[in-house]
Amino acid sequence: MKNIISTALLLAAGPVFAASAPKPNLLLIVGDDMGYADVGFHGCKDIPTPNLDALAASGVRFTNGYVSGPYCSPTRAGLLTGRYQQRFGHEFNPAGAVAGLPTTETTLADRLKAAGYATGLVGKWHLGSTDAMHPQKRGFDEFFGFLGGAHSYFSKSGMLRGTQPLTEMDYTTDAFGREAVAFIERHKAAPWFLYLAFNAVHTPMDATDDRLAKFPHIADQQRRTYDAMMLAMDEAIGRVRQKLAAAGLERDTLVVFLSDNGGPTMKGVTINGSRNDPLRGSKRTTLEGGIRVPFIVSWPGHVKPGVFEQPAIQLDLHATALAAAGVAAQPEWKLEGVNLLPFLSGEQTGAPHAALYWRLGEQMALRAGDFKLVRYDINADTNTGGRNQGVTATKLYNLRTDVGETKDLSVALPEKVRELQSQWDQWNTANVKPLWGAGAGDNDGPEPGAAGKRKKQKANP
Repeated sequence: MKNIISTALLLAAGPVFAASAPKPNLLLIVGDDMGYADVGFHGCKDIPTPNLDALAASGVRFTNGYVSGPYCSPTRAGLLTGRYQQRFGHEFNPAGAVAGLPTTETTLADRLKAAGYATGLVGKWHLGSTDAMHPQKRGFDEFFGFLGGAHSYFSKSGMLRGTQPLTEMDYTTDAFGREAVAFIERHKAAPWFLYLAFNAVHTPMDATDDRLAKFPHIADQQRRTYDAMMLAMDEAIGRVRQKLAAAGLERDTLVVFLSDNGGPTMKGVTINGSRNDPLRGSKRTTLEGGIRVPFIVSWPGHVKPGVFEQPAIQLDLHATALAAAGVAAQPEWKLEGVNLLPFLSGEQTGAPHAALYWRLGEQMALRAGDFKLVRYDINADTNTGGRNQGVTATKLYNLRTDVGETKDLSVALPEKVRELQSQWDQWNTANVKPLWGAGAGDNDGPEPGAAGKRKKQKANP
């Protein structure tokens, strides 16, 4: 593949950033429950994603980009702390009024705020709704969005600016794009960190009528609505990137995009019409379809465009953002992500990690090199729709030759199974019991009173 990052080319391009350079802005964009196949840069044909495709072309596309869990809230906890969420009990989606990211944990926003950054969150929080867990108590100067795991795209109920309820609302995806643009305008003179967390394309399936009208050829109503919702997010991301260009901030802003987990495609989860081809599995499983996601890092003039094929994980984005900001990670922070910038510059070669790990109740996985050891939700095989039906026996796959995880090698390679299981067992000794929801399901439904009926609305420009 001619676009694969070449060490020689990157070394010729020079260091990622000069020591004396001003601090870059940091824009972290997260989509919600996206299918792996549902972006143009992964070959999608029925959904136009020109702005995401342009972002991918401007930076590095990770073909083996992962998140540390197949559920919304745990992966966000790992992203903002830079640690495997199982280390502090945030293994499942929060269950109960007082559940959320433990206050003992320090967030990326905390660390960047201490380094002089203006910090903002626009969109979905899903890390606790108590006063102590509110985003503005977790390092964010500004907040616009909702606290729970899912929300109607049209209802103002549960929507906040800071701690104050909104008095009006149009369409969340459009609103989040506008708020992100406004945040950049307010803080364009000084370094800022913006966490733009869309609820698109999580259920409920709400789309504007004008966008739906752009997909008359899609017969399946759920897929048609999903396509319209993806289009709305792509348009919002385009407006944010246009703002960066208009403000002269493109080369001064590190932009990251990823999904929080794979698309929900099997019975037992809130299916949204997404597709994870060529991967097998779904949100809620430790198969590739649940944990491998669209993953982009872009920093024009600093990160050379290309493709990165080594496995990386969203935990790495915490360490990468700190390094770009000139914040030295301290040993007591116990960060488990890796700064990716030296790998993207060619200063460091090889894989960022010897292995990546997953645990979700009885489900587990480990990827080391091309091999993956996994026990996954048995519903991925039976698709009977029930929750907590158990897990499969341990299976072994070679992802280089079998990305769809169809040929189990555990009988043929028992020594490899024992080796990887021992490695996973050692990693697991540092984990703690889940703080809530052991065996819990998909607890990210709409906030009370927020679902409502889809309104007839046109998209905002």
